[in-house]
Amino acid sequence: MTKFSNSRSRQQLWHKGQSSGLVQKVQQLAIDDDQDCLWMQVKVAGSGASCHVGYRSCFYRCIPTGKNASESQEPIQLIFTETEKTFDPKTVYGDAPNPTQL
Repeated sequence: MTKFSNSRSRQQLWHKGQSSGLVQKVQQLAIDDDQDCLWMQVKVAGSGASCHVGYRSCFYRCIPTGKNASESQEPIQLIFTETEKTFDPKTVYGDAPNPTQL
Protein backbone atom coordinates (compact mmCIF):
# COMPACT_ATOMS: atom_id res chain seq x y z
CA MET A 1 0.00 0.00 0.00
CA THR A 2 1.39 3.44 -0.87
CA LYS A 3 0.82 6.52 1.25
CA PHE A 4 -1.55 9.36 0.45
CA SER A 5 -1.63 12.50 2.61
CA ASN A 6 -3.85 15.50 3.06
CA SER A 7 -1.83 18.53 1.99
CA ARG A 8 -2.90 21.78 3.63
CA SER A 9 -0.70 23.84 1.29
CA ARG A 10 -2.07 22.09 -1.83
CA GLN A 11 -5.59 21.80 -0.36
CA GLN A 12 -5.96 18.27 -1.68
CA LEU A 13 -5.06 14.63 -1.16
CA TRP A 14 -1.75 13.76 -2.78
CA HIS A 15 0.32 10.67 -3.42
CA LYS A 16 3.58 10.99 -1.49
CA GLY A 17 6.42 10.70 -3.98
CA GLN A 18 4.34 11.37 -7.08
CA SER A 19 6.65 14.15 -8.31
CA SER A 20 9.88 13.22 -6.49
CA GLY A 21 9.85 9.44 -6.90
CA LEU A 22 10.34 9.13 -3.12
CA VAL A 23 7.23 6.95 -2.77
CA GLN A 24 6.37 5.74 0.73
CA LYS A 25 5.22 2.11 1.00
CA VAL A 26 3.29 1.43 4.19
CA GLN A 27 4.92 -1.34 6.24
CA GLN A 28 2.83 -1.10 9.42
CA LEU A 29 -0.13 0.87 10.79
CA ALA A 30 -0.77 1.12 14.53
CA ILE A 31 -3.48 2.93 16.46
CA ASP A 32 -3.43 4.11 20.09
CA ASP A 33 -5.81 2.96 22.83
CA ASP A 34 -8.18 5.93 22.34
CA GLN A 35 -8.21 5.30 18.59
CA ASP A 36 -7.47 8.97 17.90
CA CYS A 37 -3.83 8.71 16.86
CA LEU A 38 -2.33 6.72 14.00
CA TRP A 39 1.32 5.71 13.70
CA MET A 40 2.58 4.68 10.27
CA GLN A 41 5.86 2.94 9.49
CA VAL A 42 6.92 3.35 5.86
CA LYS A 43 9.75 2.32 3.58
CA VAL A 44 10.84 5.14 1.28
CA ALA A 45 11.96 4.49 -2.31
CA GLY A 46 15.00 6.14 -3.90
CA SER A 47 17.37 7.93 -1.52
CA GLY A 48 15.22 7.03 1.47
CA ALA A 49 14.42 10.68 2.13
CA SER A 50 10.91 11.81 2.89
CA CYS A 51 11.29 15.54 3.51
CA HIS A 52 10.61 17.93 0.64
CA VAL A 53 13.47 20.21 1.74
CA GLY A 54 16.00 17.42 1.20
CA TYR A 55 16.50 15.84 4.62
CA ARG A 56 15.92 12.14 5.37
CA SER A 57 13.05 13.05 7.70
CA CYS A 58 10.85 16.11 8.13
CA PHE A 59 11.78 15.95 11.84
CA TYR A 60 15.35 17.19 11.35
CA ARG A 61 15.17 19.83 14.12
CA CYS A 62 14.61 19.55 17.89
CA ILE A 63 13.33 22.09 20.37
CA PRO A 64 15.62 22.45 23.40
CA THR A 65 14.10 21.22 26.66
CA GLY A 66 15.05 21.30 30.33
CA LYS A 67 15.53 23.97 32.95
CA ASN A 68 18.00 26.11 30.99
CA ALA A 69 15.71 26.17 27.95
CA SER A 70 12.54 27.01 29.88
CA GLU A 71 14.12 29.79 31.96
CA SER A 72 16.02 31.45 29.14
CA GLN A 73 14.94 34.89 27.99
CA GLU A 74 16.70 34.34 24.63
CA PRO A 75 14.74 33.29 21.53
CA ILE A 76 14.54 29.53 21.09
CA GLN A 77 17.29 28.18 18.85
CA LEU A 78 16.30 24.94 17.13
CA ILE A 79 18.88 22.13 17.15
CA PHE A 80 19.48 20.51 13.76
CA THR A 81 19.68 16.72 14.19
CA GLU A 82 20.48 16.16 10.51
CA THR A 83 23.24 18.25 9.00
CA GLU A 84 23.38 16.92 5.45
CA LYS A 85 20.59 16.73 2.91
CA THR A 86 20.09 13.45 1.04
CA PHE A 87 18.98 15.16 -2.18
CA ASP A 88 18.82 18.61 -3.75
CA PRO A 89 15.18 19.80 -3.69
CA LYS A 90 15.78 22.18 -6.62
CA THR A 91 16.88 19.25 -8.80
CA VAL A 92 13.91 17.09 -7.77
CA TYR A 93 11.12 19.69 -7.64
CA GLY A 94 12.42 22.46 -9.92
CA ASP A 95 10.58 25.73 -9.39
CA ALA A 96 7.58 24.23 -7.58
CA PRO A 97 6.63 26.35 -4.56
CA ASN A 98 8.01 25.19 -1.23
CA PRO A 99 5.84 26.04 1.80
CA THR A 100 8.70 25.48 4.26
CA GLN A 101 10.66 28.54 5.33
CA LEU A 102 14.02 27.71 6.92
